[in-house]
Amino acid sequence: MFTGIILAVGKISAIEQKAGDCRLTIATGKLPLNGVVLGDSIAVNGVCLTAVELGANHFCADVSNETLSRTTLNTATVGTPVNLELALTPTTRLGGHIVSGHVDGIGMVTEKQADGRSFRFKFKAPDNLAKYIAEKGSICINGISLTVNEVNGSVFSVNIVPHTLKETTLGDAAVGTKVNLEVDLLARYLERLIKGDAAAKSCGGVTEELLQKSGFFG
Repeated sequence: MFTGIILAVGKISAIEQKAGDCRLTIATGKLPLNGVVLGDSIAVNGVCLTAVELGANHFCADVSNETLSRTTLNTATVGTPVNLELALTPTTRLGGHIVSGHVDGIGMVTEKQADGRSFRFKFKAPDNLAKYIAEKGSICINGISLTVNEVNGSVFSVNIVPHTLKETTLGDAAVGTKVNLEVDLLARYLERLIKGDAAAKSCGGVTEELLQKSGFFG
């Protein structure tokens, strides 16, 4: 588990193809690796990866076809900058929100406008994720815990303060940049709980009729 508070920006220093999937070597920049051991989880642009090799300033991780098919790691190249975060420990400050590192889909920057010293970004989410994104709720973008300002269909906006622009890869993001999205865990589990026994029989989403049957409307 993670908090969505980025500790460093690293970069992909090598990509090794391995029987259909790949192994990444990631230069960790200022990420503190002291205390990290083989098998630990590290979030890379919001993707939870397992360290299978460790060096003084890098680690290696295997990336499955499932992960490649669902995240922007599929199009990453040597030199691509990535946001890095170590997994939660019992003493970690929970400065963002609970993040699993299990990416739900890929979104895209549709607008970037200066707003004082900050920037206001708009992102287009996949249609199937739009129902999980709520105004003033939390969302994880490339591993960064952010608050949703507004939602209009599958497009939502966030405000990025100067510190986040400087300390993450969003400072270099532009219209058309693709990003990894993870919706709030609570939203996903709430849908499943509301559906109850129907969840085993249908892959449909929450509907007004279902909410009514569950007692959410008088």
